[in-house]
Amino acid sequence: MAEKPRTINSQVLGLAGPSILANITVPLVGMVDLAISGHIGDAAAIGGLAIASMLFDLLYWNMGFLRVGTGGITAQAYGRRDNRGIVDTLTQGLVTAWGAAALFIAIQWLFVEVAFMLIVCSPEVEAVARQYFFIRIWAAPATLSLFVFKGWFIGMQNTVFSMAVDLWVNVVNMGASWLLAFHTPLGMAGIAWGTLIAQWTGLLLAAGLFLVRYRGLMGEFSLRRSVKWQYIKGFFKVNTDLFVRSLAFMVIYVGFTSLAATYGDVDLAVSSVMMKLFMLFSYFIDGFAYAGEALTGRFIGERNLSGVRSTVRVIFLWGLVISAAFTLAYIIFPMPIIGLLTDDAQVLQGCGPYLFWLVLMPVASGIAFIWDGIYIGATASAQMRDCMLLSALLFVVSYFILRPSMGIQALYLAYFVHLACRSVYLSLTYRGSILTKIPSES
Repeated sequence: MAEKPRTINSQVLGLAGPSILANITVPLVGMVDLAISGHIGDAAAIGGLAIASMLFDLLYWNMGFLRVGTGGITAQAYGRRDNRGIVDTLTQGLVTAWGAAALFIAIQWLFVEVAFMLIVCSPEVEAVARQYFFIRIWAAPATLSLFVFKGWFIGMQNTVFSMAVDLWVNVVNMGASWLLAFHTPLGMAGIAWGTLIAQWTGLLLAAGLFLVRYRGLMGEFSLRRSVKWQYIKGFFKVNTDLFVRSLAFMVIYVGFTSLAATYGDVDLAVSSVMMKLFMLFSYFIDGFAYAGEALTGRFIGERNLSGVRSTVRVIFLWGLVISAAFTLAYIIFPMPIIGLLTDDAQVLQGCGPYLFWLVLMPVASGIAFIWDGIYIGATASAQMRDCMLLSALLFVVSYFILRPSMGIQALYLAYFVHLACRSVYLSLTYRGSILTKIPSES
């Protein structure tokens, strides 16, 4: 018998709650890093950190499929009670993560040199970015492995373990970065060392939690079987689509920072602050997106159509509540919130013309972010790929058409155009992409 909406609501809250608690610390890490750079440096220090973060986005966001694909595939295997599939998915994800990390470390110097041939920024910003990058890159194996563990825990309907690891990593990151930046001679480099320490200790915690809770699954482990093509091809089919989607994401998010850098250090710093605040909302709504991912995947594995429909209804109801709350917060307290990130007078004054976009963010992005979670759980990767390719195209076209008349404001408008595209596209394809995966219930 399908579960009643009230029961679905309790499951959604049970899964979303830990994720939101963990996600609260995610923007705090970025804000603390930004605040440290803003208080021990100037606009160039803030810009350097933004450029360095963008470089890691280039590497890591393209590997975001490790979390996304692992979560959806694991959730469906969980719904089918397929222990072998559950273990194979984790193994395949970790093998892929370590292989990619080895490649990133091997090409780090070439990557940075090519990047700064393309990125326009001041020598001061470039110096800060280079220093940060060459320290933090050694966390790559841990960072990518944590992508896999987070997705796997969510797929196993266990957002508590995902929360525990995220909280550990983020709290250690904030504490170590603050300590090393302010109380050692490292200065700005201390922020990178803090991240390095947090990622590796977080991986140790994730592995420990897995062994304590899921050691009974170790009997299904077989590295030789997991990497055979007939077992791994499904993993790579889904994740190839998601990798292409990540590349399209990079066009937008890296493009936003790169284009902002062409307007000077102050506008780059302002854009970095605004993007941090744009993303603050997403970390709350993502808690419900993760719940949608876990439950949608599980119900598809169980072939429970009414469960999927109820999940979608409840997730969107909570999304509306979160969006309304953030819209009010951004209307009432915009400058106090921005003041937490920097005390630079130029940056604070520069944020004024962009507050309008900040207020629009929750409404514009909420639908897109929730659909992402539902589509991930359904492993509807081809539709997600096509949606992001179209969104990236509209971002680029919108910016370059509007730039002559709007200047840097065209960059913000183009970002919102891509959000609207995602929301409309995924809404229109929901029935054909997800509901048709399950036979109608009599």
